[in-house]
Amino acid sequence: MLVRLLYVSRAVEKDAKAIESILEASRSHNLGNGITGVLCYGGGVFLQAIEGGRSAVNALYNHIVADPRHAGVELLHYEEISERRFGGWTMGQVNLSKLNTSIVLKYSERPEFDPYAVSGKVSLALLEELMATASIIGRA
Repeated sequence: MLVRLLYVSRAVEKDAKAIESILEASRSHNLGNGITGVLCYGGGVFLQAIEGGRSAVNALYNHIVADPRHAGVELLHYEEISERRFGGWTMGQVNLSKLNTSIVLKYSERPEFDPYAVSGKVSLALLEELMATASIIGRA
């Protein structure tokens, strides 16, 4: 059974090297565990969608909650799915430096990227629009 999980967290360390470390760890772990997804990072906040078998996704989420590189981890959305939205990627990264504030305003009260302030369904819709309009880095 396939599931999709969406969570938000804050980066404990906000330097580029720490963020790249998280992305690389995701890619190497996910490939062998049948997990696909996309990671969005901006303003010290991660928004990540992960897909795969229920047991693998649940185990990964539990690992993320316990990971000291993440703080304030919150589950935003969890659903059973019939097909993957991010099936071609072990972990793509949305480039928020190309963020258009009008896209964010479409989904939230303020023009700031803050998944903590909106529902999980809204965050997923925002993530999908960001993927369609921003560049994707590291689609490996």
